Amino acid sequence: MDAIKERRAASQYRNKLRSEDRAVHEWYRFVLSFPPHLVRDYLARLEVQPTETVLDPFCGTGTTLVECKKLGIASVGIESNPMAYFASSVKVDWSVDPDALIEFSDEVADAVLSRVDWQTVADAGGWEFDEDGVVRKSLGIQGAKLILKNSISPLPLHKTLVLLEEIEQHGDPYLQRYGRIALAKALVSEIGNLKFGPEVGIGKIRYDAPVVDVWLGVMRAMVDDLRLVKELPYSSASVHQADARECDLVLDPKSINAVITSPPYPNEKDYTRTTRLESVILGLITDRNQLRSSKQDLIRSNTRGVYKADSDDKQVEQNETIQRIADAIEQRRIELRKTSGFERLYPRVTKLYFGGMSRHLASLRPALRPGAKLAYVVGDQASYLRVLIRTGEILASLARSLGYRVLDIDLFRTRPATATGQQLREEVVLLEWPGNG
Repeated sequence: MDAIKERRAASQYRNKLRSEDRAVHEWYRFVLSFPPHLVRDYLARLEVQPTETVLDPFCGTGTTLVECKKLGIASVGIESNPMAYFASSVKVDWSVDPDALIEFSDEVADAVLSRVDWQTVADAGGWEFDEDGVVRKSLGIQGAKLILKNSISPLPLHKTLVLLEEIEQHGDPYLQRYGRIALAKALVSEIGNLKFGPEVGIGKIRYDAPVVDVWLGVMRAMVDDLRLVKELPYSSASVHQADARECDLVLDPKSINAVITSPPYPNEKDYTRTTRLESVILGLITDRNQLRSSKQDLIRSNTRGVYKADSDDKQVEQNETIQRIADAIEQRRIELRKTSGFERLYPRVTKLYFGGMSRHLASLRPALRPGAKLAYVVGDQASYLRVLIRTGEILASLARSLGYRVLDIDLFRTRPATATGQQLREEVVLLEWPGNG
């Protein structure tokens, strides 16, 4: 038992955000984001030079881009999730004046507090509403249906929406971007009721929260970071909101020297749920059509994001390994008498996932310079009715079939499967593009 605990602790440490890396990375990030020190390791391993350009085609909240920018290396990101795209684009823009940002945040805070005073309430615990004189703001019926039930309590939501109104009415839109990202961070860390593990869920209910104070704390931490990183050498960083299966539509030919990225895993995790609360409150997703559209631009990694028109599975029809895994999942489903619509989709999701990754690797080739090196952080999975999926090995095989050289598959860490406790490998697949396609 002690050995198991030691392995788990060592695994968590390898994936942990280190205190010396918190600047900018912590403005807003996925809980399970891969760590900045891993990016540094592979920048060194791939021998990336300051004159070269690094791509993260699944850039999420910008870990690779921010780390490259800190090191003076140009970078480009691709991200389809609206919230993650917004976060990463703000996190790589360090040109804002810190003093102007402090002035902006103080003005917004004063405006919010003057409003809530008028409503006979204050930004602290124990608000008491005059039932006859105060109407709480809400997301409305449609907005409420988009988020997880009890994601945020009515009173903190009211204060959050008042704060958001003031953010959007003060200063210029450039400053407002930083106020909005700080609010997103505050929502998931100290205002809402969410908890994060393998999947997002509801934790301790906060019936009240000091919304303005929390937001101001995040803003001031961002200002401190900006004062620090402004001393670093300049390097360009840009983000495209696009589908990573269509890299050729947004990237210049032969513009990329290296790729460091962590795509979604085939693990039944709905990545849009992780960002749903802040996406809805900030107005990045306003209805189910927008939500559907955002899902359609993602690699298919879970049954909630599968649509009738999907055809990525055709890309891997001839791949015996993938077909064998899909057949094993279907056989397991039959043995367990699983009959729901979602469970019937498990075999197809596996094929759609690897078909999507194949499309991604194919669309990436025109943008790569000859000799470009690539590092993909991926994880084995056993979530589809406990049928093991060796993600790294299969991805390497797909890459080889598309003309890439497979240099190595490094073990990054192991982690326990949620259902069985089985140790699953998390690996870094190392590729090279020879430039002959």
